[in-house]
Amino acid sequence: MTAPGEHETRAKLARMRGWLARSGAGALRLRGVDWFAWAAAGASNAVLLTAEAGVAEALVTADAAYVLTDAIEAERLRSEQVLAPWTWQVTPWARQELREHFVRHAAAGAGVLSDRPGPLEHALPAWARDERLVLAAPERARYRQLGRLAAGAASATLRAAGPGWTEYELAGAAAQALCARGLAPALVLAAGAERLGRYRHPLPTAQPLGRRAMLVLCARRFGLYANLTRFVSFGAGADPRQQALMALEAVGLDACEPGQPLSTVYRALEGAYAYAGWPDAILQHHQGGITGYLAREVLASAHAETCLRDGMALALNPSLDGIKIEDTFLLEGGELENLTFDPDWPWALVQGRKRPLCLEKT
Repeated sequence: MTAPGEHETRAKLARMRGWLARSGAGALRLRGVDWFAWAAAGASNAVLLTAEAGVAEALVTADAAYVLTDAIEAERLRSEQVLAPWTWQVTPWARQELREHFVRHAAAGAGVLSDRPGPLEHALPAWARDERLVLAAPERARYRQLGRLAAGAASATLRAAGPGWTEYELAGAAAQALCARGLAPALVLAAGAERLGRYRHPLPTAQPLGRRAMLVLCARRFGLYANLTRFVSFGAGADPRQQALMALEAVGLDACEPGQPLSTVYRALEGAYAYAGWPDAILQHHQGGITGYLAREVLASAHAETCLRDGMALALNPSLDGIKIEDTFLLEGGELENLTFDPDWPWALVQGRKRPLCLEKT
């Protein structure tokens, strides 16, 4: 019987062994939460949410594939996370040197490539990272599930919110909604009316929301990130610049075509800001870019050479003081599929796409 994720894992192993052959290295060592999830069909090696590296590693050679971990984590990871067949190398938590000896032995005297290289190891080439950006069919299916859940969490939170809530309470309710759906709250930003126009990254405070509020989420599951921004008003109505910002965003989304470098998207947004009368706004905050196993895999910039391809995920993030817009899209068949669309949330059709409006509550 085929284990869940086995076909995907075998395809990933074949790709990684191709990297070894291309580079002449003897082993590939993946420590990061992002790379481990990619290699292990969405499995998580994370315990501390803010850590870049997890409690297990993937080690791949020309003829073997190992999960390296310690005795604290092995049983849980085997039964709940890493379901496809790997060879397990489990060492006592206090004997880290045993893992290092094993890696050197597995590499058989050749070099070791790593996403987060230690002493005597070599950085994973950029072309390997670029291959990771194109998501396979099982990854796209997982992403769709993540997007629906993240959008539902944001909607439920803001529908329950009131003007007397503090930013802390809004952020806490959003984190609870994410966790209840099996998602990790990698980032939760919340701002009420008083702080909305002051900061692009408003970490929550004890300030009451007042008449308008913004919620920004980066939700993680299967190693993937769903990024989205939503607004709610309490009797204040929508920001009068909302329509202009949606039109500006549409220019950037229209530029997201297979074969185009990411710099083309940036240039399109740059021109749209200037045309709308805000030529300096593009310099006041990044514009998002390619997402996936990092919230921001590659940021859009004037010199971003990464070419867009079917299977990539994008989260553009145009903004003005006090207002922004963001969803996570999958580029497939030359079209953008909105992974974080909630049909029950207020929306408007902009350039053929359903874009979120501000939820107006009385």
